[in-house]
Amino acid sequence: MTVSPPDSLDLVGLFHLLDYLGVAIFALTGALVAARARQDFITCAFFAGMTGMGGGTIRDLLIGAPVFWIGEEWFVAVCLAATFAVWLLRTDRWPGKPLRWLDAIGLSAYCAFGALKALSFGISPVPAMLMGVITATFGGVLRDIVAGQPSILLQREIYVTAAIVGAGVTVLLSAAVGLNGWAAGSAGAACAFAIRAGAIARGWKLPIHPG
Repeated sequence: MTVSPPDSLDLVGLFHLLDYLGVAIFALTGALVAARARQDFITCAFFAGMTGMGGGTIRDLLIGAPVFWIGEEWFVAVCLAATFAVWLLRTDRWPGKPLRWLDAIGLSAYCAFGALKALSFGISPVPAMLMGVITATFGGVLRDIVAGQPSILLQREIYVTAAIVGAGVTVLLSAAVGLNGWAAGSAGAACAFAIRAGAIARGWKLPIHPG
């Protein structure tokens, strides 16, 4: 199946908006994990950068794109700003549930963004959807592994599923239906957020293995 990539001019503003939003939110969660573990500022900044930019870095390496933050230093500045925000406020001022909602926003934005960027580089639909999932989830996975804490993947929360649906809707509407990037990305992000919101607010879970 041949896919016509979304109009690159149409996606320029969307790419920057979603990219900065995702990096900022995930950087906050990364810095907070390190701060709650009573680490120093440099370690907090490292966690902010790894969480904020990790998923996008893996995506760009896989699709053969220039790694997004190397040519634009403002992404590093965003991670440092997130670190300062966490550093200047006591960690008990960052309650858990609001941060889970922030993380849900970041996941929703990034799964749509990653899928659209992959399509714009000529990646076919299924791999493009997976690039959206990687963009949205791998920063958090790396954060949990390095911090030595249980990954959200093992906590039976609907997390990756939300990213799969959001990226899938984005790819379907963009590549198959032909909607522009803003419309397809917004719809995909909204679907991902709705599912993640149900998991946070209502405790939605998928069935477990019966064995």
